[in-house]
Amino acid sequence: MELRVAIQGVAGCFHDEAAHEYFKGQDITTVPCETFHEMMDVLRGDASMLGIMAIENTIAGSLLQNHELLRQSNHRVIGEFRKYISHSLVALPGQTIDDIVEVNSHPMALRQCEQFLMRHPRMKLVETNDTAGSAEMIANNNLMGHAAVCGKYAGELYGLNILAEDIQTNKRNFTRFLIIADPDTAPEFTRGSKPDKASIEFTLPHNQGSLSAVLTIFSFYGMNLTKIQSLPIIGREWEYRFYVDLTYNDYTRYRQSIDAVKPLINDFKILGEYEESKQ
Repeated sequence: MELRVAIQGVAGCFHDEAAHEYFKGQDITTVPCETFHEMMDVLRGDASMLGIMAIENTIAGSLLQNHELLRQSNHRVIGEFRKYISHSLVALPGQTIDDIVEVNSHPMALRQCEQFLMRHPRMKLVETNDTAGSAEMIANNNLMGHAAVCGKYAGELYGLNILAEDIQTNKRNFTRFLIIADPDTAPEFTRGSKPDKASIEFTLPHNQGSLSAVLTIFSFYGMNLTKIQSLPIIGREWEYRFYVDLTYNDYTRYRQSIDAVKPLINDFKILGEYEESKQ
């Protein structure tokens, strides 16, 4: 059965690469979307389609808007994939680094390559929606003096030359992607899996020690919190929504921990239970 997977970006982008690597050996077609908002709209219109969404990077941190998009969408997380990200500087054939006056890429990619780009102050940094899309734009419009920060694969796909490879500041540069599905079709994609990780979200009453009490309960039940992210709740001053990833060895103990914290929290939601990426 062919899988259709919505991605943010065009052919050759890191979402495209991650989708093909995660579903290696399966027949998949990626569906390009210009933005994450558009991607979620596409998924809402077709329950049979899956999505892949970057959620955090080891250099640039969390993609905060994607936490909110996931919460609002009602889609379920059915898997995750950690991908090593290696950025290249690419330009039209015949161009050299000395010819480049403008660099185009997604803002997160530019942030990940700050040290390299700072060594070339004459290059103007211009943010775009996509890494591979920047390479495609330069190739399609024959933009001399422009370069893109993107994956090597994307540069080659659009016929550009590699001016510099592995230019990210931190060579331990990984992005974590979430695989998401419509809640009605999610069970067919997780059948047979053994979940050992969960993503949840909740709010807390504005009381002293409320977060500490929740964390103590999770610790008592042996839950390992691998991530905790807070976002302010608009219209409710000094109150926050918490996004938590936790791993566990015993599903029953995990469910017991959830039952134990529920009386202490509000607006609780399980975003997904899935197998932790072993990469």
